[in-house]
Amino acid sequence: MMTIPEYYAGKNVLISGATGFMGKVLLEKLLRSCPEVRAVYVMVRSKAGHSPQARIADMINCKLFERLQDEQPGFAEKIVAVSSDLTKPELDLSKEDQSILAENVNVVFHCAATVRFSEPLKDAVQLNVLATQMMLALAHRMKHLEIFLHVSTAYANCNRELIEEVVYQPPVDYRKLIDTLDWMDDGLVTAMTPRLIGEHPNTYTFTKSLTEYLVQQEAGDLNVAIVRPSIVGASWKEPFPGWIDNFNGPSGIFIAAGKGILRTMRASNDAVADLVPVDVVINATLAAAWYSGSQTLNRPKNLLVYNCTTGGINPFRWGEVEYHINMSFKTNPLEQAFRRPNVNLRSNPFAYQYWTTVSHTLPALLYDGYLRLTGRNPRMMKTITRLHKAMMVLEYFTSHSWVWNTDNIAMLLANMSPEDKKMFNFDVRQLHWAEYMESYCMGTKKYVLNEELSGLPAARKHLNKLRNIRYTFNTVLVVLIWRVFIARSQMARNIWYFVVSLCFKFLSYFRASSTMR
Repeated sequence: MMTIPEYYAGKNVLISGATGFMGKVLLEKLLRSCPEVRAVYVMVRSKAGHSPQARIADMINCKLFERLQDEQPGFAEKIVAVSSDLTKPELDLSKEDQSILAENVNVVFHCAATVRFSEPLKDAVQLNVLATQMMLALAHRMKHLEIFLHVSTAYANCNRELIEEVVYQPPVDYRKLIDTLDWMDDGLVTAMTPRLIGEHPNTYTFTKSLTEYLVQQEAGDLNVAIVRPSIVGASWKEPFPGWIDNFNGPSGIFIAAGKGILRTMRASNDAVADLVPVDVVINATLAAAWYSGSQTLNRPKNLLVYNCTTGGINPFRWGEVEYHINMSFKTNPLEQAFRRPNVNLRSNPFAYQYWTTVSHTLPALLYDGYLRLTGRNPRMMKTITRLHKAMMVLEYFTSHSWVWNTDNIAMLLANMSPEDKKMFNFDVRQLHWAEYMESYCMGTKKYVLNEELSGLPAARKHLNKLRNIRYTFNTVLVVLIWRVFIARSQMARNIWYFVVSLCFKFLSYFRASSTMR
């Protein structure tokens, strides 16, 4: 078979969701590693008064594209912004753009979706299900299309313990659901949502399950493949370690822990944290499209699904995540931390509620009281409330583990040349979690919070100050307990003196032993 760069040479590629986290990385990697690609059409809507062209020009000026800019200064000429809106009929594409795409596109990467777990069901169906249906309709008109690759999620079928690389039939017919939602008002849809989504934890995984089935049913004679990433995190290696640009998913939780705001979290220490670096997902996506697209004569009989996960190959547990977060942010702290990083996982609901009150709510109330006294606006309780909502959404995924079948991923890797395996590496057996977590935490500091490394000495000094404040507070608390409770009881005083004298004897013994040596 031809190599991956050879396959994309001369091809016209269409990407939906190119301004999203994964879409950006896909665009950058495709242009950098497949320099002979002819053109990349990116579907972008106007936003906040900025045209699609202006949004793309602004996007490619970010840190992510610096390496590409150095290696291929003229890369932007290959990017063609196409005005589109997934929420409108026919994707809001002009007749001219529809004709251009139908005549020229060879490869489609459908990455666009809402990743908000709490999205209202109507909106989630529109953005995830109906938009994919319209993308498929557009793809059927493309005269030279070789592969339509749909990016789903490994949690589309999270109501199952064992998840094979197949498309499962959802409990609800997507056609009937679309028709039903069309006449239902928002209030009725909200009331019906829990029953409609059934065993799914949110509208995101539910609609992603529907979408996979839709792709299978409506693909027709199209060559289609599905890639299912799990929890997508910062980059592992490309274009540089630790790149991340958002607070979504684990990134926001990591930052809250680094700032000392998050102190406790509902999770199981033994549950597998199925994190997968974004560059691993993108490399697997490009390889999957290459494999299916290049087999024009020997097309796979069944739609190929790829579970792009780490849990079954190189497992990393939430207890280990907790340890590495605490260690990383103590070594390389974030600026102006609220408290020293020390997040703890709680699986017991009662223990979790207790520590949430003690570690989150009470300190937030005290800090807001201090802000009011100093004439400033209170803000910590709002932050804590938002944090708790985010953690409630993630609880299901931090408390469960799944068994993933990854035979197709292994097959894909086996069919790649040694050069492609190096350039498009998605072999997570090589992933060293301690190094990755350190890069991830540093990435949130550098790329999300835009903190300079030159500020590390001041951040460490601030962390030491917080430690001294904590020690002082604990000392004052012990003295108060002594004065209020112990000093008033003869029995308590006797116990106290006994403990102190015992400690003194131990110290004297060790001192005498060291002197004799």
